[in-house]
Amino acid sequence: MASEGSTYGDIHRYEPPRESTAAAVGIVLLTVIQVGLVGLFTYGMIAGWASGIGTTLTVRLIEANMFMGGVLTAIFIDLSFIMLLYRKEFLPDVMIVKKRRRKWEDLYIRQEDVDGETMADGDKFAETFKRAVYPYYKK
Repeated sequence: MASEGSTYGDIHRYEPPRESTAAAVGIVLLTVIQVGLVGLFTYGMIAGWASGIGTTLTVRLIEANMFMGGVLTAIFIDLSFIMLLYRKEFLPDVMIVKKRRRKWEDLYIRQEDVDGETMADGDKFAETFKRAVYPYYKK
């Protein structure tokens, strides 16, 4: 559904989401995996796997830190897949009309001020410096 309006805020294109059942089942399964991984990571932190409690070998400590890092990586990768599926399948694709601005509009008030002012004008140097340093300096 597209509109013919070209004013700011008009919807230019709207495509409804697909809302497939397979994506919903996938999100549920990934959420179950996510809960399991978070539980494993929490148990590992409480049990002290990565802190070296009860271990005397540094090799075991390094392996435990790598394991905990791998679990944390899997948590974030799983979360990214959940968000990717949700965004692709359950959010509409909407394009709105935005106001196009020229490059100088955000930086300057008037178009003739695009080139700026020189600071080496002698008498006006102190005044120009004050305006550059104190933007709210009164005239």
